[in-house]
Amino acid sequence: MLWSSLNQTVELGWAFYLPVIMFVGLIALAVPVWAAIGSAAIVMLIVSGDLPLSLVGESLFTGIDAFALTAVPLFILTGDVLVRTGLSRKFLDVAEALTCFAKGGFGSATVLVCGMFAAISGSDAAGAAAVGRMTINRLVESGYPRPYACALVAAGACTGILIPPSIAYIIIGLVLGISASTLFLAALIPGLAILVSILITNIIMNRLYAYEGGGMMTMGEWLANLGTALKSGWYAFIVPGIIFYGIFSGRLTPTEAGATAVVVTIIMGFILRTLTLADFPSMLVSSAKVNGVILPIIAFSAPLAEALAIMGVPQGFVASITSLTDDPYLLILLMIGILIAAGCVMETTPNIVILAPILKPLADNIGMNEIQFCIMMITALGVGFITPPLGLNLFVVSGITGESILKIAARAVPFVLTMLIVVILIAYIPAVSTTLLPEIYR
Repeated sequence: MLWSSLNQTVELGWAFYLPVIMFVGLIALAVPVWAAIGSAAIVMLIVSGDLPLSLVGESLFTGIDAFALTAVPLFILTGDVLVRTGLSRKFLDVAEALTCFAKGGFGSATVLVCGMFAAISGSDAAGAAAVGRMTINRLVESGYPRPYACALVAAGACTGILIPPSIAYIIIGLVLGISASTLFLAALIPGLAILVSILITNIIMNRLYAYEGGGMMTMGEWLANLGTALKSGWYAFIVPGIIFYGIFSGRLTPTEAGATAVVVTIIMGFILRTLTLADFPSMLVSSAKVNGVILPIIAFSAPLAEALAIMGVPQGFVASITSLTDDPYLLILLMIGILIAAGCVMETTPNIVILAPILKPLADNIGMNEIQFCIMMITALGVGFITPPLGLNLFVVSGITGESILKIAARAVPFVLTMLIVVILIAYIPAVSTTLLPEIYR
């Protein structure tokens, strides 16, 4: 019904269907996403004849010719340096000292350190790998079943793209022409809400199944433990402090904050003697590989977006959807459903560059704040990191531990449900994502 309505509105033909079929087929054959997007874009341009094929090369370069994108490799590199210098373990020590008084303390510490890592790296997969290596075995020793321990780390690492600074918000800001700094500010409360929802879920599960005991201690003992942890690891918080203060005070752009964080982290590594010049080649190669996955997707999405716009697909999509119902509550629910489904089968970056230009006009049509739309979209896509069949975080922790992906996914269901509650709150209550913004953005 939806497709027939879209056909009547836009008069789609093989210029649209052939590239879509090709894209789906290439993805099913495990062809890299950037190559699938690029092939679909080229075929769409050839068949439709709407734009000369000679413009593809120009679009590829203009699509990534943005100063804001420089922040992406910088935050990736910061996260890599953070792990190699051992500073990430200082986060774990402080998080454990904060929660050691309560039952399920180390599980809560694991979630907190995921959030701390997210506040620096902006990447969920990096967080899942780094935190997973530090905590999963200890979680199992504390009494958690291994599949649940993996699910806890995978869920906590979802905050990598939800707590600013986030690579996902830089990309969606670039695609939709919105300041990344504004999105970072708007994402602070929703990102922390996701973190709290995962914490509460773990506490409830721990109460129900008694996974982990807790050492009861006096207030004096707790303060002494916390003081010791802060005394030995306070300097690790200099890096997130620089990023947050620089961006939210307006003194630094996200790119400048990322560059400053890289330099400071490297200097701290040399001072602590946990980093040497010999580590630089492997660090740079590792970060370049991650960045090399993201940028080609953004580049090849530019000609595809232009072709879709000229064919009128976004406008036709809005018209066809609103012809089915004009109830804004149902339309928001439909958008959430589309985003959740897309997050289950494809990574965040291609989902952003493909779906954001299509769904944004629908959000505008029902009067949704554009900042609220961006936060809703990224948070909904973030749920996809722990949902099969893709579930990138599930694959990361499975690769670390050798645990079955299906077993981990089954234990992740409670976290998915609580994260969905936060997504719904963001979608229906604008204040969740706009409270911290200046009046002009509300």
